[in-house]
Amino acid sequence: MDFLDAYHLWADAHAFFDSTLIPGLADHTAPLATQAAAWDRRLAEETPNGHLLRQNALFEALRGNGKLHLLHVTHALEEISQQGVLYPSGGCLVGSIYCAPLTTTELGFRMHNLGSYVLTKEAPAFLAKLGVIDRVPTPLIFEIDTPPQAYRGLAGVDYLRLGLIHLQIYSHLEYLLSKNERHQLRETVVSRVKNSAAFLATSSAVAQGAPVNTEPFLRLLDETIPRLPILGYLYFEAVAEYLMLHSTSHHTRRLAELGELNNWLYKEMLFASFPAMAGKFDLASFRPRPKQLAALIHQVDPTIDTSHASAYLVERISYLVAARLFAPGDAPEAWHHTRWEFDSLSTQLGPLLGHLIHRELRTFGRYPDFYFYFDQHKALQAWNYWNHMDIVAPFNGTLPKGEIGINPAYPNLDYRVWRAEQDDTGHLQPAEELSLTIAPRLVDIKYTLMRNNQWTAPAPSVA
Repeated sequence: MDFLDAYHLWADAHAFFDSTLIPGLADHTAPLATQAAAWDRRLAEETPNGHLLRQNALFEALRGNGKLHLLHVTHALEEISQQGVLYPSGGCLVGSIYCAPLTTTELGFRMHNLGSYVLTKEAPAFLAKLGVIDRVPTPLIFEIDTPPQAYRGLAGVDYLRLGLIHLQIYSHLEYLLSKNERHQLRETVVSRVKNSAAFLATSSAVAQGAPVNTEPFLRLLDETIPRLPILGYLYFEAVAEYLMLHSTSHHTRRLAELGELNNWLYKEMLFASFPAMAGKFDLASFRPRPKQLAALIHQVDPTIDTSHASAYLVERISYLVAARLFAPGDAPEAWHHTRWEFDSLSTQLGPLLGHLIHRELRTFGRYPDFYFYFDQHKALQAWNYWNHMDIVAPFNGTLPKGEIGINPAYPNLDYRVWRAEQDDTGHLQPAEELSLTIAPRLVDIKYTLMRNNQWTAPAPSVA
């Protein structure tokens, strides 16, 4: 894959939140363009918190000309300090240092509600689940000097759009597998898709306006998630989006006044309903049963109309399936004519195949030993694109929740970092400046907080 091909794929993997304001910029000839434009209007104009999709604290921070202050939470400060190096990890922000925004006040640094949840609830729950009693989550404050040439637009990477990138990278690295392993992987992926055709066909029809009853659709979704794990991610993002945009609770309204979407809603729903997520963050396991969905939503926010939520999720998930898992601009219709062969499917369902392969490789044969290099390859492409665009702080573009990263490969990145402490008012205070270098090399996911890590695995043998 040459530079231009990779560049175009990465450009398509980003959501440009300011470009939709420019008349005529979108490709209105694409089959899903009408639906995409309708969804943009619906989310922004027909939801209580839709205004936060364009005007929010995260975007204000990114548009600023001065210093950018970010919160990073670590559970391994001792190791980081000894090495003097902080490594990025993979995930929704691809290959960046995962952070949340901080706001400077007279009392200290005020955390975005996402950062507050991670520091005070999520990270402690992970460590407790892992049985790690000698470590505590430590907040780090990063101060980034935004260079004058930095990109002033709002381009966020949307990990749901990475399917074709995953497929292309695999095509370059597949010879790390034997011929038999490659054949087995292809057959496994094709079988998963073939046996999920009923759901994919239904989603395609709904995305194009066909009516469907809510209950049967959600049951079909539930049955299909084990075969197509990426659906767990789509389901989670659709639920999170609905909760954040439709909640009218006091807490949500207070955060909206600060320019923040309420991340506590989906976090509470996720960990209350799936406690096993603590210590092993795996959205492929996000699978609330259809009959449980209303109760779970009502549990986290009684202001939500659960009937409206269920109907919304059917429409939204169907659109996301068509827009993120089918070939760009393509919505398959004659499913019974489909040739169930890998090469044929990669033309029509390339993004879906890429997502499935990306996940399958984590546990497939010998490939887990190479998986790090797969993600490192992806990170190199992302860094190349971000540096070309002069993006210093990439953010999660599925929705401006507050997830923001530091581009570890940005040339002459100018930053300072402090260990911080939380005071009685909840604000963070810098306690000790640290001498840390951000290195453009991924840490293996097994050493990160949100995966099974070195403190739960057997000690490695020494040769």
